[in-house]
Amino acid sequence: MEVVILTDAREIGTVAAEAITELLHRKPAAVLGLATGSSPLAIYDELVARCEAGAISFKQARGFTLDEYVGLPADHPQRYRNVIDEVFVSRVDFAPGAVDGPDGLAADIPAACAAYENAIQAAGGVDLQILGIGTDGHIAFNEPGSSLASRTRIKTLTRQTRLDNARFFGGDLDAVPTHCLTQGLGTIMDARHIVLVATGRSKAEAVHQLVEGAVSALWPATILQHHPHVTVLLDDAAARRLQLVDYYRETYRSKPDWQGI
Repeated sequence: MEVVILTDAREIGTVAAEAITELLHRKPAAVLGLATGSSPLAIYDELVARCEAGAISFKQARGFTLDEYVGLPADHPQRYRNVIDEVFVSRVDFAPGAVDGPDGLAADIPAACAAYENAIQAAGGVDLQILGIGTDGHIAFNEPGSSLASRTRIKTLTRQTRLDNARFFGGDLDAVPTHCLTQGLGTIMDARHIVLVATGRSKAEAVHQLVEGAVSALWPATILQHHPHVTVLLDDAAARRLQLVDYYRETYRSKPDWQGI
């Protein structure tokens, strides 16, 4: 796990976008794992700018989102298929239908989850997965207590997660769905490269557990310690609880330019 502490969200977006740019140049038909929420927005903005400038193209690429609320109408602005389309997909040159997500309106939820797993595998697996992290250490919607080997499935959201997400529903907690479909921790671990972004003081404890804590279902993101290629991009506020912060800074400063992230 590589920990990179940067100045702000804009710099984080640039570093992550550079890794995706290099991937697309090397493999134009790359498969990207796309997260929603506020953490990846700077990455998407930078990728949009590069696409508009002709520096990259997503015409051959595929995308898979991490999760979806259960039961939100197809036209609801907070349905994650709509969110990812608004903040990223519609702003670049993905081919129609190239980005898929779990079906939160499926009549047969277990079958829909299995179909989503199969779709990811049929595409060749995720080359680079973008992640955020919740204040309680969840990634995607794998809440504390999730199986470390879990696959795409339905989950009940914790009150804390619903409180955190209420800002997207006008501050109305009751409007936040209680269930979601989410890629499992085992599914996420199959990605070849994981880039996790965290900014702000509220994420500091979760980041500390992720990087320096014991691997535990109580902090689901800690499973990433067992992944061979994870990059954690932080601002100073999110890194404030790290005990080895000076070492992480020194390591990144002395890293060879050719190595990338």
